Amino acid sequence: MNNWVFLFPGQGSQYVGMGREFYETYSEVRELFEKSCDILNMDITGLCFEGPENVLVQTENVQPAITVVNLACLAVLRMHEIYPSAAAGHSLGEYSALYAAGVMSLEDVLRLVRLRGSFMQEAAIREPGAMAAIMDLQEEKIREICTLSGAQVANINCADQIIITGPEIEVNAASEMCEKAGAKKCIKLNVSGPWHSRCMQYARDKFDSFVRGCSFRDPQIPVVNNVDAQPLRSAAEVADKLVNQICGAVLWGHSMERLIRSGYANFVEVGPKKVLRGLMRRIDRNVRMLNVEDGASLAAFLQAN
Repeated sequence: MNNWVFLFPGQGSQYVGMGREFYETYSEVRELFEKSCDILNMDITGLCFEGPENVLVQTENVQPAITVVNLACLAVLRMHEIYPSAAAGHSLGEYSALYAAGVMSLEDVLRLVRLRGSFMQEAAIREPGAMAAIMDLQEEKIREICTLSGAQVANINCADQIIITGPEIEVNAASEMCEKAGAKKCIKLNVSGPWHSRCMQYARDKFDSFVRGCSFRDPQIPVVNNVDAQPLRSAAEVADKLVNQICGAVLWGHSMERLIRSGYANFVEVGPKKVLRGLMRRIDRNVRMLNVEDGASLAAFLQAN
C-alpha cells in the first residue's frame, strides 16, 4: 500500500456533469449529494449535472459545487479503503483537504464555502479587477514588478507559471513590464474577479466572523497550507489560515516542493479535471501523480495502488 497525498482542486476545475458517474454508481455518493443539498439549501445535484454552465461558473455556485464533487471522490476512495497520508488543496480545495484531515465537519465546510463564494462575488462587484498568467519569468522578478506596478502575486502554481492579480490597470501594467523583462508569455485570464488580492478585503472582513464561529479539530494527517506552504500544526491555526487565504497568495508550487522534500512520492488529484496533475508534471516529473474523478480514472488508480 502506497502513502498517497490527496490533492484537491479549486475553482476553475468545474464542468457540467462532474460527479455524475460516481453519483449513479454509489449510494453513498447519492446520500452525500442529498445531505449537501439540505445543508446548502440549494440544488447542488442539478447544478453539477445539468448546469447550465453560465450558472455553474458563478462564484457563489461553483465553490460549493466543486467542494461537493471533491468530497464525493474522497468518499469513493474511502469506500475502497484508500486514505491519505497527507493532503493539500488549491485555494478553494483547501477546505476539502481540511475535511479529509478531520479538521472540519461536512456542515461547516459546506457552509463556509457557500459564504466564501458569495462574499468573493460581492467583493468582485465592488472592486473589479483582473488576473494574468506570467510564464517563464523568475518569481523574484515578478514580485519586484508587482511592487512597482501595484499588482499582487495570486498563485505560484509552479516555477514557470505565476498568476498575478489586482485592479485591471495594475495587472495590465505588470504584464507589460513582465514581457519587457523576458517573460515567455503573459496571458490575461478569463475570471470574474481579482481573486487573492487586496480587492477581496471586503470578502475577508465579512468572512472572518463566520470562520471564527466554527469548531476546528487538530489535523489527523499533515495538511500543507496555501498561505505559507507549511503543515498545519493545530486547530488553533485554522481560522487565521482560511481568512488570510482570501487576500493572500496560493503558494502551490512551494507546497508541493515541501511535500516532496518530506519524502512523499505518490500524489492523487481527488476531484474534477486534471489541473493539479498537469501542474505536478511541471513541478517534479519524478513523483507519481494520478487523478480520480470517474470510473475510468478510479480503475487506473486502483490498478496503480
